[in-house]
Amino acid sequence: MKYIDIHSHLHDEPFDHDRADVLGRMRDEGVGTITVGTGLISSRKAVALVEKEADVWASIGVHPNDDPREEFDMGAFTDLANHSKVVAIGECGFDFFKTEKDTDYERQRVLFEKHLMLAEKTGLPLMLHVRDAYEETLEVLETYKGNINGDVHFFVGNISIAKRFLDLGFTCSFTGVISFTRDYDDVVRYIPDDMIHVETDAPYVAPVPYRGMRNESTHVKVVVERMREIKHWGVAYAQQTLLENAERVFTYKSKNGLFFT
Repeated sequence: MKYIDIHSHLHDEPFDHDRADVLGRMRDEGVGTITVGTGLISSRKAVALVEKEADVWASIGVHPNDDPREEFDMGAFTDLANHSKVVAIGECGFDFFKTEKDTDYERQRVLFEKHLMLAEKTGLPLMLHVRDAYEETLEVLETYKGNINGDVHFFVGNISIAKRFLDLGFTCSFTGVISFTRDYDDVVRYIPDDMIHVETDAPYVAPVPYRGMRNESTHVKVVVERMREIKHWGVAYAQQTLLENAERVFTYKSKNGLFFT
């Protein structure tokens, strides 16, 4: 494995017609991924997929703002979290892009706190989803300081926000967005080399030159190349650093040992 896409949705419907081909391209390019659940059914699909694929792992959780609204089934998610290839809890957090904070905050906070409880119970990191809600997310996490860590998926905050997450032990991951805007170059440069990841969020947010097409995990190489340019990394250093970061944050130690090797 040369590259790790730490956030995709490879188990989702847009890949149903050609998933085997997508996985074949990933193997050819040396790309692994963490496929991320957005609800109980979705999370079960993610776990079913990783049972069959060597370089695919799963994160399980309930998206804060997907329709239809879903409660967090602690028993069912605890069972899934015990699977040997589940490496994170989420995606979870706050999302006020489509709903108003005044009307939806309490529901989202209760949902988020259940993910926090499961992360503490299992020792697994969080896969955070935060949209128009960095302050709300940090307010909750800062009460858990020292007990929970993880990654801020699809980070689009500024340096000040990044510093607060870093102070809590959270890493930040960047998508193909950095291939078509320079708005985040400064924050990418600011984040320490050992606290940063790359991701695709496939099938969404395809990077240049794939804009308008379905995204795939192999496109993570574009994100790596752009990050190399921003941070002035060499090729070998970029690959090694990003793999080591993923191993440190997401490796689940079970009777089967380490999964990133």
